[in-house]
Amino acid sequence: MLDKTLTVILAGGHGPRLEPLTADRAKPAVPFGGKYRIIDFTLVNCLHSGLRQILVLTQYKSHSLQKHLRDGWSLFNPELGEYITAVPPQMRVGESWYGGSADAVYQNLYMLKRSGAEQVLILSGDHIYRMDYAAMIDHHVTQANDVTLAYMSVPDERAEELSRVTFDIDQVTSVTSASSDDENQVLMGVYVFSLDVLIDALENDNRQSESQHSLSRDVIPKLVGNAKVGAYHFGGEAGRVSQDRYWRDLDTLDSYYEANMALLEPVPTLNLYQPEWPIRTHQAQYPPARTVPGVNGSEGVFINSIVAGGSVIVGGGVQHSILFPNVLIGEEAVIQDSILFNNVEVGAQAQLERCIVDKDVKIPAGEMIGFDREKDAARFALSDKGVVVVPKGYRFDS
Repeated sequence: MLDKTLTVILAGGHGPRLEPLTADRAKPAVPFGGKYRIIDFTLVNCLHSGLRQILVLTQYKSHSLQKHLRDGWSLFNPELGEYITAVPPQMRVGESWYGGSADAVYQNLYMLKRSGAEQVLILSGDHIYRMDYAAMIDHHVTQANDVTLAYMSVPDERAEELSRVTFDIDQVTSVTSASSDDENQVLMGVYVFSLDVLIDALENDNRQSESQHSLSRDVIPKLVGNAKVGAYHFGGEAGRVSQDRYWRDLDTLDSYYEANMALLEPVPTLNLYQPEWPIRTHQAQYPPARTVPGVNGSEGVFINSIVAGGSVIVGGGVQHSILFPNVLIGEEAVIQDSILFNNVEVGAQAQLERCIVDKDVKIPAGEMIGFDREKDAARFALSDKGVVVVPKGYRFDS
């Protein structure tokens, strides 16, 4: 069953509401949780589910993502027919880039047709969750579905921009984009298609001039009533991973910030420490993190924080924050409620509060960020809730 499944990960998204974090990288390549990239969670789900034939469809500013795939995910054996392959637009069916999720798959139909697969698992590369796809594929095959859609229940405020699904005894009866229900069954961007059904649906969609070429908005709704479309409940009893029912689309700076900060809760909703489902990523060979006393005797300390390898806190204080690898905190600097990406240096006596600092930024001694909204807004991006985002490689006035 799994050896007859081809996995396609849609990873070409821009994520404009995450700018400036996506100014130089695709959304799936955005760092998360102190050491990971967003796409690691989807790839780990594939790895632990036993899926070994994976196409990653890339497009927007894909160098960082492709480098990460090369460095962290070159673990399959091509001699056994295993692979994780990045597939940028190749202009095989025209001169356009990928123009929507359905069009991205359509432009690579030749790869699907020659794969020998009987079913295709289509995933988004920019969501954070754990899921055993093997259980869903088994459900798809056992029920003899043409299409199977994974869904979950979310409160109304989270469902505003997601596609709703209604069903009767696990058979989907409608897919819509609006609902007044307090509790909504929404699609997760996890689909299993029987190959012949997918090919016909995509070829038909390509002929529709009015289509936006979206799987969830155009292709799937037209299949409902014309094919056997099944529903699969995310977080049910099936599968080999503990059912925390956690799923997040980090589509805004605030949702990104809050999802990272939630990892610091005493019992986080997303548990990164499950031994039966470890999250894999590329890890450079940094030395262990450490604290060092300052020259004036101040102690380097961190409280309720995630501190990655290579980071050094020299007489400064870090509280309720996340430090990615190779961060340097200077003497008497204070970091509070902040996320610092790789290679950030914070000068002595600088203060940061509710900040996201992208990689390769050197913050001068005595600098204050997160305390004066007007001053911060003149230099940096601010989220709707006031989180300050310092872009990659930002240079302060000397």
